[in-house]
Amino acid sequence: MNKIFEIPLYAYERSPDQDADTPVRRKVVVVGAGPIGLGAAIDFAQQGIEVVVLDDNDKVSFGSRAVCYAKRPLEILDRLGCGKPMVDKGVEWNIGKVFFDERQVYQFDLLPEDGHEFPAFINLQQYYFEEYMVNRVRELQAAGAPIEIRGNNKVLKVEEKGDHAAILVDTPEGQYDLEAEWLIACDGATSPIRGMMGLDFVGRIFEDNFLIADVIMDAEFPTERWFWFDPPFNKGQSALLHKQPDGVWRIDLQLGWDIDKEEEKKPENVIPRLKAMLGDDVEFELEWVSIYTFQCRRMETFRKGRVLFAGDAAHQVSPFGARGANSGLQDTDNLVWKMKLIFDGIADESLLDSYDYERIYGADENIMNSSRSTDFITPKSDMSRVLRDAVLDLSEVHEFARPLVNSGRLSVPCTYDGSPLNSADALLDGPARTRPGSPCPDVPLGDDFLLPKLGDKFTLLTIDAEAPESIEESGVTVTRLALSTKNDPTQMLKERFLGDAESGVYLIRPDQHVAARRPSFDENLIRAAIRRAIGKE
Repeated sequence: MNKIFEIPLYAYERSPDQDADTPVRRKVVVVGAGPIGLGAAIDFAQQGIEVVVLDDNDKVSFGSRAVCYAKRPLEILDRLGCGKPMVDKGVEWNIGKVFFDERQVYQFDLLPEDGHEFPAFINLQQYYFEEYMVNRVRELQAAGAPIEIRGNNKVLKVEEKGDHAAILVDTPEGQYDLEAEWLIACDGATSPIRGMMGLDFVGRIFEDNFLIADVIMDAEFPTERWFWFDPPFNKGQSALLHKQPDGVWRIDLQLGWDIDKEEEKKPENVIPRLKAMLGDDVEFELEWVSIYTFQCRRMETFRKGRVLFAGDAAHQVSPFGARGANSGLQDTDNLVWKMKLIFDGIADESLLDSYDYERIYGADENIMNSSRSTDFITPKSDMSRVLRDAVLDLSEVHEFARPLVNSGRLSVPCTYDGSPLNSADALLDGPARTRPGSPCPDVPLGDDFLLPKLGDKFTLLTIDAEAPESIEESGVTVTRLALSTKNDPTQMLKERFLGDAESGVYLIRPDQHVAARRPSFDENLIRAAIRRAIGKE
């Protein structure tokens, strides 16, 4: 059994802030050293912004917890310096299979096209993910970056004061007061900070429970996502199987609503369920067991003055679809570059209204898809079950029925349609996948790929179009990346960014979402697009 979650990685050390006569004010305080909090902190540090992470623990999370990480979050993590270690350790997959009873009714491919640096998905235990992020923090600290993790620092109280947040922190050596110009709450689904501020979720709690079991075993199942509706080993319910590194397998079993959770988690009750699925001759060891209830909820707003919420602290969805950690990383990817502009005096605080708009838009999209998955997986009436089962039967032989099967629509990045930062689309012949608001798809460029070249700054991407090498507007310097379809033997650049257009000019945001696109460079219109993208038009 892996013991990494028993090793303190950021053990308590007394901070000079604890001995200060008056509360020290820090630029950014992040609460929560899970994947989302660490992702935010690393991003701030790489931007040169002072950040302190507070966590009431001193080690990585117990158990696998989040397992599936999608391509777009891996691309974000690569920019943070953590993506490649995760892919190297993780189990790559892109094929999913759906079973009804004992029959395979169909399979799907999550990345049917070539030309991407990162895979569709990897499976990796959350404790490894957090370890790699802590390692990255240590690398940044060694390089002099302004980042600190304080373990065993539990936040007891938060008060929003208009120009800062006042924080009361408890430690093994007593309490101390701290101030933050900005506080980022990444403290999980039960978010104590959300409760301290009198805030809550709105949404649905579904009347069903699922058992998660991480099982260590030698098994010959392929590296695929297998989902069963009404399997013989869990009659009338559903099941899910995923492979992880180190011979660990994630098994989810639907249990129903009226259960005793503590009883169901006991090994003497879990093991017979797993034997029914795997067979009596398969030897296995339990690594971690938990029970979760489907919830699709979010805060009404992700900002309360100088306190911002991200990840599960801001929104919850059912685990089927891998939207939790994946969407949380997109929260902080959306937030940090905007805060950088505010710290630099380029934008004012009103730019954060777009964080609320865009990430609530993303949360609502995830909640909608997750709710639909839940309704399909757990029918609430006899007629709903009859309809679902008919769809599953039809999908075995008829392709038209397969899009109707919903065993957990898997995480895809959000396109911010209608964002106040978008300019009107002027590349009318361009592909829908790269319209304003959308994340840039990757493209192979010889021995490299597009996304690393975009980095975390504003970029003017020109394709078979002329433009200045750089343009300065409202304090923002936008550098040009010039590409040509003539040097694109795969034609993926044309397919993904031009479509039927002959040329294109794209304004790309620091989070690699498209802010504007045009058929050619027009200085006045590009300047206006830059102003709009930073909330000044």
